[in-house]
Amino acid sequence: MTNTNKGAADSAAKSALVVSAHSADFVWRAGGAIAQHTQLGYKVHIVCLSFGERGESAKLWRKGEMTEEKVKAARREEAMAAAEILGASVEFFDMGDYPLRATKDDLFRLADVYRRIQPHFVLTHSLKDPYNYDHPMATNLAQEARIIAQAEGYKPGEPIVAAPPVYCFEPHQPEQCEWKPDVLLDITDVWDKKYAAIQCMAGQEHLWEYYTRVAQQRGVQAKRNVGITTSKNIVYGEGYQSIFPRVTGELA
Repeated sequence: MTNTNKGAADSAAKSALVVSAHSADFVWRAGGAIAQHTQLGYKVHIVCLSFGERGESAKLWRKGEMTEEKVKAARREEAMAAAEILGASVEFFDMGDYPLRATKDDLFRLADVYRRIQPHFVLTHSLKDPYNYDHPMATNLAQEARIIAQAEGYKPGEPIVAAPPVYCFEPHQPEQCEWKPDVLLDITDVWDKKYAAIQCMAGQEHLWEYYTRVAQQRGVQAKRNVGITTSKNIVYGEGYQSIFPRVTGELA
């Protein structure tokens, strides 16, 4: 997942998959990467495993006379509006949250998405999160579905997926989640799209400025890591932790 100056034509046939535990997670944590890659010509598809209707919709519940179905509907509308701004497609598994639990059918359903999308990279949550068990549950599901989608014996005759790199996007409290970024993505050119998508999340308005500060922090770090000689003025960034090693013939 590299920020590149190559044109959209070079990426026209490429795709990416984002596995989000709740319907707003992809916006806060990966909205820049999504907008960046759709702008480059990637087809980015988002799977929201749940709407976050129980644990991440406090503002909606405080309105009173609210039901779970009404909250889900509001969260769906927010996520669809955000995905449209970012240029991605989105689907909802509606698995429930707090707790998020997967059945074998859910696992196979996600494996089928891998087969359909054939992603060149995958974005999902950190491997650990003591504050929100739904997040690593989503990561484990994304990882296991990837493995199944690679298996020749799963639905023989279908094209298997290759070995797409998996990047863990930034959790809310990275130090407690043992999350350490080894990729800093410059999202300055698409920050306006990410912030517009953030503003779709009316049910979690308290996070709008928090994730603006996170993006500014990662932007500063990205700027320092490319050195002072670069002509690029990096202002906003996103951090990612890769699960698998990068295979290359050149280290530069």
